[in-house]
Amino acid sequence: MSEHPATAALEAAQAALAAEHAAAYGYGVVGARSGERAAEAREAYGAHLARRDALARTVRRLGGTPRPAEAGYRLPFEVRTPDDAARLAAEVEERVAGAYSDLVRAAGGALRREAADALTEAAVRAARWRGGGVAFPGLAEHAAPARTS
Repeated sequence: MSEHPATAALEAAQAALAAEHAAAYGYGVVGARSGERAAEAREAYGAHLARRDALARTVRRLGGTPRPAEAGYRLPFEVRTPDDAARLAAEVEERVAGAYSDLVRAAGGALRREAADALTEAAVRAARWRGGGVAFPGLAEHAAPARTS
């Protein structure tokens, strides 16, 4: 038996909200270590805060209570250098893209369009931080580095 579409959309919106909370935290670390790319980190941080706030409103509109941010998040690796910060930013964006990919699948109408826009923005930021894109942004199980000729 399949899940009710409204329930699936709410759960996916909550997961995207959790990803945005983690992204905001991650960009706090990225910003502190990003060196010459600090302005880019601040811009991405602001974009994630705006998406986070919009998702909190969406969760309420869907009948849920927005999931709060955790007190802290475990980083996937130690971030000491600007290169580490760029790698973390790319990973954060890939995780956010994955959450929005799930929301695209679960939602319809305007919410689906908003999720697709957010997925695209995260994929573009990930590519900028990494220096190249992936074949299927937001679908980590299918992602492969893009080839350049």
